Amino acid sequence: MTDRVPYREAIALQPAALKACFDAVSTRLATLDLEPITKGPTVLVGIGASLYAAVVAAAQMRAQGLRAFALPGTDLYDPSIDLGNAYIAFSASGRSEEPARAMELRPNAHSYGIATADGTPISRVVKQMIATESGADSGPNTTSYLGSLLTAALLADKAGRSSAVNWAEISDRATTVLKMTSVQADKAAKLLAGKKSIDCVGTGTACGTAGYAALLIREAARIAAQDWDTLNFLHGPMEPNDRDSGVLLFGNGREVKLAQDLAGFGIPSVLVTSEAGIADTDNLVVIHVAVFSKGIGDAILQAIPAQLLIATLSEEAGLPVCEFRYRQTDTKRDI
Repeated sequence: MTDRVPYREAIALQPAALKACFDAVSTRLATLDLEPITKGPTVLVGIGASLYAAVVAAAQMRAQGLRAFALPGTDLYDPSIDLGNAYIAFSASGRSEEPARAMELRPNAHSYGIATADGTPISRVVKQMIATESGADSGPNTTSYLGSLLTAALLADKAGRSSAVNWAEISDRATTVLKMTSVQADKAAKLLAGKKSIDCVGTGTACGTAGYAALLIREAARIAAQDWDTLNFLHGPMEPNDRDSGVLLFGNGREVKLAQDLAGFGIPSVLVTSEAGIADTDNLVVIHVAVFSKGIGDAILQAIPAQLLIATLSEEAGLPVCEFRYRQTDTKRDI
């Protein structure tokens, strides 16, 4: 089982975790048959943070010419549902019940597992296993989430069209993002502190980032949070927002104008973007993350300032350690 460390400590470990993941997964993919994924369609399956990793990964795979989509494991509890030529089960711990059961119900499928380590329950119900080897993790998930995304990026490059990205550089870029965004992340946390709810917004791969951020806010800071696709958010869901709620947006397109509009309406907003030339205003904090690669590369790096601001939110709420109050006994399988 992966070692657990405090949340903020795990955030600092991510450059090293990404390097270890790159090395391990590159070696593993050199011998892995990905033809079923190349042929497609591929169903990416997860639950919790791993579901949002699957959402990011599926969007990236589609951008690289692969037919792929993400589903929660519970959508596949009916074994008669046959949606894919291949299935990829995401589970950071390798112990999540729902993706494991979905795979268990499809013993003859071309199936792959992505988890922090091999030898976990998920490895016993898939045909091929990819261990991210991202090492120590926290509750809520930090290193394991980014490790899942990097694994998916490397997999998409091998199974689909090449992204031409030098993924060996991602670790150093993560170090830079940690240093360059910490001040703005703290400023963003102060803007969102005390809000009754926080909406998280993005599209494409950033839609998965928004889902991950909303889950972190709920788990670590115990603030009601919800994720939205950007354009869907415009069609009514934004109506309850006011000065007592907040919005966290990820993206470079419609998200920019939306963030500025929200701030103009008096709604505290935070924009994580690679778009240059956008400045803080009243009710708006902008966190700039320089472009690494459109899609999953930027999703990896843009998750880091979100983690940082949520760490500050949780600490200011007197919750420096994430301990679930209502943990259920049927969500994890024993090793």
